[in-house]
Amino acid sequence: VQLQASGGGLVQAGGSLRLSCAASGRTVSSYAMAWFRQAPGKEREVVATINWGTITTYYADSVKGRFTISRDNTKNTMYFQMNSLKPEDTAIYYCAAGVSPTSPTSWYHYPYRGQGTLVTVSS
Repeated sequence: VQLQASGGGLVQAGGSLRLSCAASGRTVSSYAMAWFRQAPGKEREVVATINWGTITTYYADSVKGRFTISRDNTKNTMYFQMNSLKPEDTAIYYCAAGVSPTSPTSWYHYPYRGQGTLVTVSS
């Protein structure tokens, strides 16, 4: 499975961006998927996860109410709508996929990972 993240860019605080994560090589409809981010000088952290059936989602407290994770299994693609962006949201955003990860919020439980897309939020 190859994952390609896109949609990052430079945006002013309060603005919005929509990230996409396109999967290829195999259908990921039965996979759990997630978005992680890593800010300069900080450790990588989970931002949101979604299970294969799109029923169960998880959001980090820092993004609840502002970001929405979704997926379209017919397009083999996951999305991340980010609204009300803040400068502290600046980071490289990575998408990841895995079959029933034991710990859905752990980077190491997702064997398939995209290359990352940079999101920069100016104040």
